[in-house]
Amino acid sequence: MKNTIEFTTKNILNDFELYLEEFNELTALAPEFFKNRQWTAMQANHKKRLRLYKDFIANCREKIIQEIGEFKNNSTFWLEVKQHFSMIINNRKDKELAETFYNSTIRKTFDNLAVDDSLMYVHEGYNTCDLHPNDNLYYTYPSAWGLQKIIRQIMDDFDFGVKYYNKEEDIQLLVRAVREVILTRYEPTKDTVTQVLKSVFYRNKAAYLIGRTRVGGKWMPFIIPFLHNENGVYVDTMIFDPRIMAHMFSFSRSYFMVKTTIPSQMVSFLNAVISHKQIHELYNAIGFNKHGKTEFYRDFLIHLENSQDQFEIAEGIKGMVMTVFTLPSYNIVFKLIKDHFEPPKDMTRQQVKDKYKLVSLHDRVGRMADTHEFEYFSFPLDRISPALMQELKNTVNSLLIFTEKNLIIKHLYTERKMIPLNLYLESCDLEDAKLAVEEYGNSILQLAQANIFPGDMMTKNFGVTRQKRVIFYDYDEIEFLTDMNFRWKPKAETYEQIYAPTPWYSIAKHDVFPEDFKRFMIGRVDVKPHFLSYHKELFNPDYWSQIQERIRKGELLHAFPYPKEIRFRPEQSA
Repeated sequence: MKNTIEFTTKNILNDFELYLEEFNELTALAPEFFKNRQWTAMQANHKKRLRLYKDFIANCREKIIQEIGEFKNNSTFWLEVKQHFSMIINNRKDKELAETFYNSTIRKTFDNLAVDDSLMYVHEGYNTCDLHPNDNLYYTYPSAWGLQKIIRQIMDDFDFGVKYYNKEEDIQLLVRAVREVILTRYEPTKDTVTQVLKSVFYRNKAAYLIGRTRVGGKWMPFIIPFLHNENGVYVDTMIFDPRIMAHMFSFSRSYFMVKTTIPSQMVSFLNAVISHKQIHELYNAIGFNKHGKTEFYRDFLIHLENSQDQFEIAEGIKGMVMTVFTLPSYNIVFKLIKDHFEPPKDMTRQQVKDKYKLVSLHDRVGRMADTHEFEYFSFPLDRISPALMQELKNTVNSLLIFTEKNLIIKHLYTERKMIPLNLYLESCDLEDAKLAVEEYGNSILQLAQANIFPGDMMTKNFGVTRQKRVIFYDYDEIEFLTDMNFRWKPKAETYEQIYAPTPWYSIAKHDVFPEDFKRFMIGRVDVKPHFLSYHKELFNPDYWSQIQERIRKGELLHAFPYPKEIRFRPEQSA
């Protein structure tokens, strides 16, 4: 058995290292894509990197299964594998990622394995990572240099290898921003220092510098976005608002392409700069979403241990495809695909999974919620409310496994909890309602620009975040926008056509009539006129067709993760 244990650990570590090597190679392509404005290649590269993990785990599993034979579901064997694996990764600076890779491998190899403390790394992770010196992580700029020199040096240190649109103007715009936001509030001292991460964060058409200035006895974080259009590279703005920063690292945004040698070190710096974000969200943001999933689960276990409330059916209108529940004290919902779908839903469980997979690989442009997919997720039976238990038995009974103390759910998704837009509109005041319906329309249009058509655009399928942004979260009917056929409704000309109880004209599967959106999109009477006026383009088929045409021509429409009014040059296109 000893040889089999060594074979297993060696293969897990070897495949982890190969995965990490290819992950870093793909990440390293981002600067060239930005330099050459190869936006389609940037997106394709991002999707390729997202697929890596699953492919390497599948490959590792196949090799192990062929070798271990009878030990496949042997707990004693895996206990020794884990002990040996812990020994050989002990000095690695990325050991938390290696532990997650091991967890993924055993979960895919050992049949129907729920979380097991003895066989898996359940409580280790980020908090047990060794602290490593991080002086090489960032550039340092002392206050003695003066503001002008500091900004000039930052611009020199980050040369993207192409011409600047107007570098001198960029420098002065940054100097002015620092003076207006920081120097009007704090007086620099000899201890004042600025640090900027050496690694550039790339996403879509933008490159971001992330830094902080020690002033007034605390760190003041900032983010500097760069764009690159036909005029050259330019600074688009300078961001100090922590709420905007948090949104840039939001669960509704795609992951960054950013070089990192020691992931925990990078996360530690980001955690100090963007304090609104939890550890698992930061691992997600830098592309290690599988370890982000691990850290989320650890956070969930800690919360479970320190709370007493019961899991309940989530608020809102019950879905036709998903059963959704939550723990009131926790900001996550759990989504399960139902055993049966009532008409008019006509799809299979696998088709629903495919829709969620599509979203996981697509640019979410700040308008679609990220999800984590789990298998054999365990809940304490005594924490499940009677009403929820009955609902689960009625709708997802095939997914349930009962043990003496736990309910194990074979398959589910986790997603950030939001207030359903329909409920929000029922209770908010008029001004918040106006903002919400504006956001609702913006969400739909920005999804369209990312080649996503939501399908079911009822307000119950959208949520409102704490920052009052509207996010789409129901994916079972999404389609690529370019697959849809946007049509004007034919005009009735005869008596029979005018009074026909059903449409008298033919309607194909992907036909969409935007004029009909007016009937169902907003029900609240006092805010509907504002919505119809503010988003009148939503009801024009030609407008949708124009977006389709731009996408078909290969144009990537950039979704700014910050308000356009803070841009230095709002007239510049991305």
